[in-house]
Amino acid sequence: MSTRPMPDVLIVDDDDIDVMAVRRALAKANVSPRTHVAHNGEEALALLDPDATSVKSPCIVLLDINMPRMNGFDFLDRIRNDERLHDLVVFMVSTSDAPEDRARAYRYNVAGYINKSLPDAKFHASVNMLVDYCRVVQLPDTP
Repeated sequence: MSTRPMPDVLIVDDDDIDVMAVRRALAKANVSPRTHVAHNGEEALALLDPDATSVKSPCIVLLDINMPRMNGFDFLDRIRNDERLHDLVVFMVSTSDAPEDRARAYRYNVAGYINKSLPDAKFHASVNMLVDYCRVVQLPDTP
């Protein structure tokens, strides 16, 4: 298997403890992608602005649902309707286990839905799955 560098990871979550948990799980998986943090959808859009971005593309977005100012679904609506951002690979990472939230996320073509309330071992397994995804899947280059 070829070894590609792990793409940048944009964590969109207003809970700093959850952000640290993702970073710890990535470190435990022995990868060290550049990680960027936005505390709501508005901050994430600013980081992803192709004219002023610090997030290198391609990237993986780990998106929470419940955040102030712009929640995860509003963010998904914006990027899926933006020609420059609609192809972003997004994994929903939420405490919500509501079937309607999962169904709504998949209607926005998320790559996966991960419940961050999983026990540590299962959460780490989910992050390992993300790492394997990045090693196997060829993400599109930016135009």
